[in-house]
Amino acid sequence: EPRSTWCCLAWTLLVVTMNSLVFFINLLLMFVVFTVVLLPTIVVVYFGFQCHSRVLHSAARYCKSILDDNSSSALIILGFVIMSPLIVVAMAIYCSLARHLRLFMCFQPYSRAVYKGVKWRWYEEGGLCSCAKGCNTQVKAWV
Repeated sequence: EPRSTWCCLAWTLLVVTMNSLVFFINLLLMFVVFTVVLLPTIVVVYFGFQCHSRVLHSAARYCKSILDDNSSSALIILGFVIMSPLIVVAMAIYCSLARHLRLFMCFQPYSRAVYKGVKWRWYEEGGLCSCAKGCNTQVKAWV
């Protein structure tokens, strides 16, 4: 049966808060995974741009003794070339972690706020984000 107006608003706030929390957990996990996996690219491109004479031309010792303009250009090109495969690896790792943690199953439907007696999706599936049940083979994460 439908909830009253004020009760529906309160439950809507709760469902929106929960879904926002799950969204930010997903976003944080994605940020951490992409940062760790893309760290080699970030470092290589940073040093390439830092030591190139037409960009930053740092006065650091390694820029004067090891890296000239040609090697700095090579670092920049190498960084952008290895970025594509590392993005694919990062996305595969993120999708695997999200699937293992069942983060996408934690989003609650809006009908939870509108109607009485609708159970939490994770409650019916065996606990928070289905952690109590075994691995469901029907859930797929494609990259």
